[in-house]
Amino acid sequence: MDEKKTIIGRKAEQETLFEYHNSDRSEFLAVYGRRRVGKTFLVRETLGADFVFYASGILEGATAVQIENFNKEILDFGGDGLIPAKNWNQAFSNLHALIDASARNGKKVVFLDEVPWMNTPKSGFLAALDHFWNRYASMRKDVFLIICGSASSWIIDNIVNNKGGLHNRLTGEIYLQPFTLRECEAYFLAKDIDIPRYHIAEAYMIFGGIPYYMDFFKSKYSVAQNVDEIFFKESAPLRNEYANVFRSLFRSADNHVRVIEALAERSYGKTRDEIMAATGMTMGGGLSKVLAELIASGFVREYQAFGKKKRDRLYQLIDPFTLFNLRFSAKRNAFSKDFWTRFCMTPAHAAWAGYAFEVLCLLHIQQIRRALGISGVLTEIYAWRSRSHDPGAQIDLVIERGDQVVNLCEMKYASSEYAIDKAYDINLRNKRSAFIAETHTRKAAQTTMITTYGLHKNAYQASVPYEITLDDLFE
Repeated sequence: MDEKKTIIGRKAEQETLFEYHNSDRSEFLAVYGRRRVGKTFLVRETLGADFVFYASGILEGATAVQIENFNKEILDFGGDGLIPAKNWNQAFSNLHALIDASARNGKKVVFLDEVPWMNTPKSGFLAALDHFWNRYASMRKDVFLIICGSASSWIIDNIVNNKGGLHNRLTGEIYLQPFTLRECEAYFLAKDIDIPRYHIAEAYMIFGGIPYYMDFFKSKYSVAQNVDEIFFKESAPLRNEYANVFRSLFRSADNHVRVIEALAERSYGKTRDEIMAATGMTMGGGLSKVLAELIASGFVREYQAFGKKKRDRLYQLIDPFTLFNLRFSAKRNAFSKDFWTRFCMTPAHAAWAGYAFEVLCLLHIQQIRRALGISGVLTEIYAWRSRSHDPGAQIDLVIERGDQVVNLCEMKYASSEYAIDKAYDINLRNKRSAFIAETHTRKAAQTTMITTYGLHKNAYQASVPYEITLDDLFE
């Protein structure tokens, strides 16, 4: 396969798919990532012409429904002479026969989408998949089996880290992440939507670089008007997306939602003990599993406070769309369909944007490292809160570097150059002094400002050794 279709922002992933497609052996690839991130689109657009079989799991479908759907796809792909399967062993036996009968030269691509939904309780799906790969597909040289799912934790637990017959059977995996700011910009330009980076950043702070969400944007509207059209008006396409996200990812999503909403109560996150206190859950009651699934699915990050022990790790909600929904969904019922257009003109918008910009920065750590010129330097990411010198002092992004420097990052979202005044200059100096005194670090602690348009040149700006702008985050 030589001809490559152009897909915005997925160059590395496409190259991986082509590498496996062009190999001289059978391949078994897992593709996973959060809902709406574009997994199915990537595989279908890249390799769809070489599919010998494609089937997708049915959300909340019983075993009989899943197998009936599989039978239908077998029929559609040319297996009309095969006896419809009544269980997964028979279903994969029919797939075996379908591949044998294929006249296609080269790799025969088998794409099983939303596999976690196929694996209903006690259905025998995994055992049948195991037998299909180990006793048939892996013995050939021309089968490219791709499994896909939005329930990333299920893929990781049951396929990537399988302890049974599928142990170490994967030949590759792709964890598909949301778009970066740069990829969002390219996506909008491809749709003939020409908006400045400041507004692209605001769109990211709401929709989080999810291609499916961005596809609803229309060039005739401003970003604020698009937000009203996509989220706030009565018939908005994403009006019920929050409820559907967790239902589609987890079979029993109530606990996941409880944890998500508990984490949303505090911007920098909570410890396990604090989550248990807020939700009533216990470690033995499934909290560890829920946290692991939320982390694997990209909604939550686990991190450590600078100078603290591992048992004091924090869990922070970092999915922009979820944060936005929890903050503003109630406004849809209380206000008219142009809520966001009007809200953008209020001081409350600046308060929301300040925190949302911090989350955006946390999702672009690699770009920050590149802007600091430390892409090749070993780094650790932390946060810090003073417990003694200045209880109100906190730094939400601390980058500890292998070259004996610690960047204390301050993130400010502004519509023009950010001006450090005397009071803020004192605040920055006191915060840095408190950090050094409380952590006893021997590394050079340097204040680092991350802003949209840079710092206004004045007497106070000169005391900041590192500056990063929004443009740097687009690199």
